[in-house]
Amino acid sequence: IMHGLHKFLLFQVVACLGQGARGSEIIDGEKAPENSMLYMASVQNKGGHVCGGFLVSEDFVMTAAHCQGNLTRVVLGTHNIKNVDEGKIRYIEKMYKHESYQDVWTGKDIMLLKLSRKAELNKKLQTTPLPRSEIHLGDNTKCYVAGWGFIKTGGRVVDELRVVDVSVINPRVCREMWPGLPNNVICAGGYKTKKGFCQGDSGGPLVCDGTAVGIVSFNWEKNCSYPHLPNVYTDVSKYLPWIKTILKRSKRSE
Repeated sequence: IMHGLHKFLLFQVVACLGQGARGSEIIDGEKAPENSMLYMASVQNKGGHVCGGFLVSEDFVMTAAHCQGNLTRVVLGTHNIKNVDEGKIRYIEKMYKHESYQDVWTGKDIMLLKLSRKAELNKKLQTTPLPRSEIHLGDNTKCYVAGWGFIKTGGRVVDELRVVDVSVINPRVCREMWPGLPNNVICAGGYKTKKGFCQGDSGGPLVCDGTAVGIVSFNWEKNCSYPHLPNVYTDVSKYLPWIKTILKRSKRSE
């Protein structure tokens, strides 16, 4: 039975995610160098940027399941999403949301987007490696998260990709801070630090040692001031069989 605090936390998370899918908010970060994070994707609808994402193969972008909705396209191979030429746009052919996903609080917040046309990999666009097996990150492992958008609470969207370093938080500590935390998640940033993501960074990658190990899932309300509660990411390594199944199924249908 969900106790009162759990119910309250669930309400807070869900209440903020509705508005949170728009833009993205890297706090206390800096502009990403032009030749870095070449796998980043802006996941968009007809109105523009909705969520972050990252290119995992020539025809698939990974993002968060809660970014579902009227998504139409992704923008690849650019750090500035204000002026984008047609060659950097790929339309979404199909969305593969994890079949057991219900909401961020029950976990499984992962989705693959099949692109209608393969991306052309070059010096401006690369895929990102995924973990090869289940991983267990050590406490305080230094990682990075990136996205487009707000740089403070109630700020404004920015056009250029921003990145910030965050440290992994011990799972036991994270569970004490987030009673009823879903399984298969990683906690990093946003706790005892001013660094982290805010609502709209959803779907972007947590990158540790050059590998995309997490997907931005949720944090505490729309408060980007910190240091309240840890930021929570989907643990990509726990979904490797599911990911491989989707990629293989798609290849067979070509």
